[in-house]
Amino acid sequence: MLTTRWQPFGSMMAEMNRLREEMDRLFSRFGWDGGRLLARATYPPLNLWEDEDNLYVEAELPGFELSELEITVTGENQLSLKGERRQPELQGGTWHRQERGYGSFSRLVELPHPVDADKVTAELKHGVLTITLPKREEAKPRKIEVKTG
Repeated sequence: MLTTRWQPFGSMMAEMNRLREEMDRLFSRFGWDGGRLLARATYPPLNLWEDEDNLYVEAELPGFELSELEITVTGENQLSLKGERRQPELQGGTWHRQERGYGSFSRLVELPHPVDADKVTAELKHGVLTITLPKREEAKPRKIEVKTG
């Protein structure tokens, strides 16, 4: 006679483990790494908006100089932002807390419209980088004249 052990919660535990794995996979896209947030996933924080002629990107980059950043547009609609915050040097003292991150970062943002890479400008003021990306002519709205019969 073949006997099997009764496990009333066996299938439920397997399903709970599968759900946890799926949730971990989902949250890892947003910088979650099993209990801690990874700053590299969302640094620097960005705002992106547009008007009729331009796209605008704002990035919070306190303590940076424009010369420390690399800004490129590729493929007509991808913005790449790279830089590195160096670890501060401490002369004759002892760190008690060091919460400000350092190291290199890279963000690649897909833009909603093709832009004219030759006319892109960037300004860094009070720790906020503002990038102005002029839209290509084909991306700008056009008024269509309606003819009557």
